[in-house]
Amino acid sequence: MTVKVSTLGARTTAILLTGTILSGTPTTALAQAARPAGPAADRVTRNKLASGAQVPVTPPAPAPVSPAVARAIRTLRVEGSQRIEPETVLSYTKLRVGQSYTNDTLDQAIKELYASDLFADVQISGVESGDIVLRVRENPIINRVIFEGNKNLKEDKIGKEVKLKPRQIFTRTAVRQDVARIIELYRRQGRFAASVSPKMVSLDQNRVDVVFEVTEGAKSKVRQINIIGNKIFSDDKLREQMATKQARFFRLLSSATSYDQDRLAYDQQKLRQFYLTNGYADFRVTSAVAELTPDKRNFIITYVVEEGPRYHFGDVSVDSDIRDFDNTKLAATLPMKKGDWYNAKQVEDSVDQLNQATGLFGYAFTDVNPEFQRDKDTLTMGINFHIAQAQRTYVERVEITGNTQTQDKVIRREIRLAEGDAFNSFQVKRSQDRINSLGYFQDKFELKQTAGSTPDRVILSAPVEEKSTGELQLSVGYSSLEQFIIQANITQRNFRGKGQELRAGVNYSYYSKSVELGFTDPYVFNKNVALGVDLFRRDYSSFGYQGDTRQTTYQQNSTGFQIRAGLPLTEFWSLSGRYGLSYDQVTLAKSSYYSDNNFDGIRGNSPDDTCDPLQAGRYLCDSLGNRLSSSIGYSIVYDSLNSRLRPSAGTSFSFSQDFAGLGGDVRYVSSRVNAARYKSLGGGFILSGTGEGGYIFSLEPSRGPDIDRIRINNRFYLGEPQFRGFDIRGVGPRVKRATYVTTTNADGSTTQTLPTDRNSITDDALGGRAYYLGKVELELPLGAGARELGLRPSIYAQFGSLFGVTRPAPTVPGGFPKYTDPITHKVIYLPYTTYVKDASGNPLYTNTITDSTGAAISTSTTICPSGTTTTGTLAGCTNDAANTAIVASSTAPFDEQFYGSSVRPRVSVGIGVNWNSPFGPLRIDLAKAVVVQPGDDKKLITFNVGTQF
Repeated sequence: MTVKVSTLGARTTAILLTGTILSGTPTTALAQAARPAGPAADRVTRNKLASGAQVPVTPPAPAPVSPAVARAIRTLRVEGSQRIEPETVLSYTKLRVGQSYTNDTLDQAIKELYASDLFADVQISGVESGDIVLRVRENPIINRVIFEGNKNLKEDKIGKEVKLKPRQIFTRTAVRQDVARIIELYRRQGRFAASVSPKMVSLDQNRVDVVFEVTEGAKSKVRQINIIGNKIFSDDKLREQMATKQARFFRLLSSATSYDQDRLAYDQQKLRQFYLTNGYADFRVTSAVAELTPDKRNFIITYVVEEGPRYHFGDVSVDSDIRDFDNTKLAATLPMKKGDWYNAKQVEDSVDQLNQATGLFGYAFTDVNPEFQRDKDTLTMGINFHIAQAQRTYVERVEITGNTQTQDKVIRREIRLAEGDAFNSFQVKRSQDRINSLGYFQDKFELKQTAGSTPDRVILSAPVEEKSTGELQLSVGYSSLEQFIIQANITQRNFRGKGQELRAGVNYSYYSKSVELGFTDPYVFNKNVALGVDLFRRDYSSFGYQGDTRQTTYQQNSTGFQIRAGLPLTEFWSLSGRYGLSYDQVTLAKSSYYSDNNFDGIRGNSPDDTCDPLQAGRYLCDSLGNRLSSSIGYSIVYDSLNSRLRPSAGTSFSFSQDFAGLGGDVRYVSSRVNAARYKSLGGGFILSGTGEGGYIFSLEPSRGPDIDRIRINNRFYLGEPQFRGFDIRGVGPRVKRATYVTTTNADGSTTQTLPTDRNSITDDALGGRAYYLGKVELELPLGAGARELGLRPSIYAQFGSLFGVTRPAPTVPGGFPKYTDPITHKVIYLPYTTYVKDASGNPLYTNTITDSTGAAISTSTTICPSGTTTTGTLAGCTNDAANTAIVASSTAPFDEQFYGSSVRPRVSVGIGVNWNSPFGPLRIDLAKAVVVQPGDDKKLITFNVGTQF
């Protein structure tokens, strides 16, 4: 006879088996249907209790054991356990052979087994005889955990939050908890309408798949922000201070329109801070309520505020218990004065300022306590800054943590304080800026101060977080003149973790090609001396078009190296020196631009022995040649920037000179100056101003009145990328040549026009001896959504010019021959024709002898314009039919103009956006040249992209 458990035990079993309400959130109940017997037991079943299905359970009859009668357990056995050993099952209960039992004892055993979360069903039989049998059905093992319907939250993110995992035991309690966790994840995203329906798929061998069906719903936006009680400031003004924004069409990309409970508390602090900085010291937010609309798509937030009266500053004083300080002088340095409107931000700044001031004298742990004297009758706020007594502190040790690749010495050498030094807050700030400038660690690194082993000791800790220091940069541009421009640069700024820099770069475009390699060790032999070397090969090609055919004009090639060394003079000043050697070649294609036509009237022995000015231009012919340049130079640099990578404060200045002539073929002095200033305006705005200029002075003798003494490869050039809005070498002196297009009209008249298509004009940048360039830029802050995307826009204006080159001589002496069209009376230019001459300079002609029909019998070469000569001289020429001059070359008429050698500024304005894209850092510039000079080449859009490794 089988005896069932007591009424309490049966009730407990029935409740657990008939279904469980998983949570108070909008979820569906979860239960497991009873597995069918026989072959159907191996089929996969999916229980959807949301449809109302219940697990049929027959409550067992109460056990006939009288509560007052205790019997002893004769035998104790476990049935139904598969994975769990019987001894383990019994260990969860207090039942033992020989022990007396009652109904309460058996009910307690059932509760204990269910509490273990190992069993889905527990029954007890043999109650009357004392032969107790525990029949258990184990909870299934989880085979898989599946998420369905989740689009905005990826599976890996949800999987980190849920506790149910494959190969774990399935329990309804864990399911309820995981449902709550998933819904909380969606609420953090602002999706308060999200719901989760957990379901179970039964498998063979007592396994299940747990499926969470997610209905995400739309994001719950903040539809309206109401403010009640404000009289001084408008609702719009107060909403500007909040991080939460009202959902509007122009904020589609912003995440600030989503409801966030933490942000609600933050906005209350922002309101309070705004009022306190404007003098309202009694301001408070009496209530803040967020109401969710019935459709769960929108929130309406209501703030109730009390503004209170506005206060002025009263007496402002400093009371220092440290005898080293003059209280009156300290108070005079504070930003607030008596009678000013009260400003809580100035009070905070004053506390920081006093802490910095005491830190300069070695007090690392000073306690500056502002004591307020509020007078509600006069509406004044007096403040006394009390500086408590403190001890001078010394650096006990410097701890560096978090660096796995970077060697300790690379960080330690940037710290301006060492063990045993007196503490100095300025040196701490300087050390922090220098470590940030390395670019090896995450932004906003802070050098922390903690108490040492004694009150007069301080520990400086540098908890760094390394980031990628390798950079692979791909710059891509497009120009209508040169089409695609590609630059690829690879740099490792922390090579081998020693702070060394190794770089390589390749540049390709129709204009230029280059390969550069460089290496720099900032602390060679562990000394504060930097040493570096650069190797380079640069090819620049200028070109024009003849019709639709691209023709290269001149090529400028430079191959060489440079050795650099530098050392600091003070904390902010440094000196560097360099030596460079380069071999420069300026060439023209002989097949296109060389001939024997050099206007001397003598035909040479070679058809391409001389640069032809008619084809190349006299300014290019004068620049041809191969030269060796040997130069030595120095730079004096001042740098107080808080970061060399993304500065927001500080100044930099440098003056450089290079002297060429230490051997080699060229001699000049080149001077350059650069300066920059950065200032944070608050609120994320960063204003910067930069300027540079240069001049090169020749030490070579004059090569002629029309030939510049600074050769074309040693001059300055200006344009993209440093001057946005203009093309590569698009600013400054240049020669443009356009060939006349001659057409014959229907009436027999002739018309000549100059092409305006840029591709039909040869454009040769000549460079200049002097230049200047300035820029004013304002980096703009964006909302939280844009910051999450890594967008940093800026607006800027640039001005500059390149000038100071000798005006080249005209290519065609005297110009092209011309005549006046008899019908249109317009001047028509004729081709420039040169003729073949003999060794004495006499033009050669072709003399043709014909028969009576006019057919040619024979031809001969003669110096006679007509007839033939009997004496071999011009005096012996017969007066006969005219001979035909032998043409050496005939050049179509062209217009050649010299442009750009003007000190007048060019001006461009634009907007640029830095974006930390999935492909790496991306920079896009849209710049408009608003002030140009004749001949300048403009460019509207440029962009570049790279990545880190």
